Amino acid sequence: MANVEIKQENLVYAKPRLITNEELHYCPGCSHGTVHKLVAEVIDEMGIEASTIGVSPVGCSVFAYRYIDIDWIEAAHGRACAVATAAKRLYPNNMVFTYQGDGDLSAIGTAETIHAAARGENIVTIFINNAIYGMTGGQMSPTTLLGMKTATTPCGRDAGLNGFPYKISEMLAHLDGATYITRQSVHAPANVRKCKKAIRRAFENAMAGNGYSMVEVVASCNSGWKLSPVDANRWMEENLIPAYPLGDIKSSTLPK
Repeated sequence: MANVEIKQENLVYAKPRLITNEELHYCPGCSHGTVHKLVAEVIDEMGIEASTIGVSPVGCSVFAYRYIDIDWIEAAHGRACAVATAAKRLYPNNMVFTYQGDGDLSAIGTAETIHAAARGENIVTIFINNAIYGMTGGQMSPTTLLGMKTATTPCGRDAGLNGFPYKISEMLAHLDGATYITRQSVHAPANVRKCKKAIRRAFENAMAGNGYSMVEVVASCNSGWKLSPVDANRWMEENLIPAYPLGDIKSSTLPK
């Protein structure tokens, strides 16, 4: 078939320029692919692909460097914000962001995340919250809901035994060094557009030297939840989003 040239004014959709041709390893229906696309589009539209550094730790996104054509650093489990701090301080004019899941960020990397935010590091964290350890077998994470069944809570999370889930975005919002904290989702077209705007705003906030930013994305994990992609989206709307409400949590400037 001959190549057909599509004029720019007639172009409805195209694969983001920075997304590679690698086949995604994510499960069908996973939210990661959509968020990858948004991150790639924002970097491309801002014209900063040559000066952007992504930090990907252990987790479902461990191979993110295969899919978005920018510079990446692989971090140990939970240590992404510490590595990003070093990268940003060594290259202060670069855009540095981490891409982390709830097990990595809010369990193994709790200390690194909180202290990076408290210091007001000029980095961005993309936080994928699907309330489960998706890659390592579907274990309970700090954001797993009460009553939610996982590999380590087969009868459902019990507060007396497993403790209560917590909202780390709201926790970070209390820190002076954290200036933009928002929670979004990508389960519907309108939410995808809102999430992209939030990512762009977070990147601009970091490049302006205005401290730490986090974009939490409430996501589905149909494999870990043992649901079809459609049912997982429905379950997320009915259970996860009410527990983790969408919208901006904090928008401010660094104290003088």
